[in-house]
Amino acid sequence: MDIFIAPLKFYSHLLLQNLTAELAKRFSGIIQIIDLNVNLDDFFSIDRRQYFSTQIIAEVMKHTDEFNGKIILLTDVDIFVPALTFIFGEAQLNGKHSLLSVCRLHEEFYSGTSNEDLLLERTVKEALHELGHCYGLRHCIDWDCVMHASHGIEEVDIKGNSYCRQCITKIEGYRHL
Repeated sequence: MDIFIAPLKFYSHLLLQNLTAELAKRFSGIIQIIDLNVNLDDFFSIDRRQYFSTQIIAEVMKHTDEFNGKIILLTDVDIFVPALTFIFGEAQLNGKHSLLSVCRLHEEFYSGTSNEDLLLERTVKEALHELGHCYGLRHCIDWDCVMHASHGIEEVDIKGNSYCRQCITKIEGYRHL
């Protein structure tokens, strides 16, 4: 199955290229960057100074009928759902769409120091995580599995960077690395 990456208010061409390459190593389908004409400013909460992820996904669903595969929306903006302070991403369980924000994956968000290698590692983990939800995976109790829940950046860093054996068996088109 093909995977489409749609940058929305996303500014790092190098990170986009590296993420595409990493996903191509792991999935047998075509990984393609697409352009969607969606204005994220419509989903900005002035009170929270964040963007409402569920509403973004709902809007994008109106513009993606012609794409047969999974769609990852990639953004630099900070995202939320009402019940949580922030989220790294959101996905439709067994669905087509997911949203990943790299805003809080940047090391400078926490330490003030830039680390591009760590940013790529975190972005790949969270992209695999959100794609996993689209493939029907729920959170995994295995800390080595990328499907382990991450409520903070420390948990993103601790968890593994691939699916456990149990999760791999449920994902169509995944290359066993």
